[in-house]
Amino acid sequence: MLLGFTSMIHQFGPETCLVLIDVQVGVDDVVHWGGLTGRRNNPDAEQCMLSLLTAWREMELPVAFTLHDSVEENSPLKLDLPSGSLKPGFVIEDDDICVTKSVNSGFVGTSLDNDLRSKGISRLVIVGFFTNMCVETTVRMAGNMGYDTYLIPDGCATTNRIGIDGVDYDPEVVHAMTVANLHGEFCTAMKPSEAIALLHADATNLNRVQGNE
Repeated sequence: MLLGFTSMIHQFGPETCLVLIDVQVGVDDVVHWGGLTGRRNNPDAEQCMLSLLTAWREMELPVAFTLHDSVEENSPLKLDLPSGSLKPGFVIEDDDICVTKSVNSGFVGTSLDNDLRSKGISRLVIVGFFTNMCVETTVRMAGNMGYDTYLIPDGCATTNRIGIDGVDYDPEVVHAMTVANLHGEFCTAMKPSEAIALLHADATNLNRVQGNE
């Protein structure tokens, strides 16, 4: 269902959690993720995430982190490696939800769903790494599980991908196509400024376009 359900977007409140996916040092190992031509898009993603995190903290709204602890031998995303640490500026506070995962979705093999629902959270605003991997999988599941789900593309980034035919797909293409696949079906994508404005008032100028409802 493409853009199957539309409505104005109501103000974000205590039921709205900012979810930061795998904001870890190891995502910067672009050769691991993208091969010898490894590169990423959106170098400003971290600053966008930090701006959103600051805004959420100022409003005392819920925040959740996922941390990736890979079972793959050569992955830089292992919690016992320095590269498994959170990136500079990101701090998990005592009241935050934090789950550790070893697969792409933040919901598989973790307590994330129970943790969110026990706090009365029904709306998610999602950012993090990588747009087409753990962000995408978590957004898809969130939409299917009935969460009112929002994606901030400016707060996400990814790397190039090498296709089975050897084509090197630019990270901006991978990122943009992922957002296009998600928006209107699994979530509503929006600008960071729009998300921050929603902390203070309804957005009568925006349409909520999540499908499957």
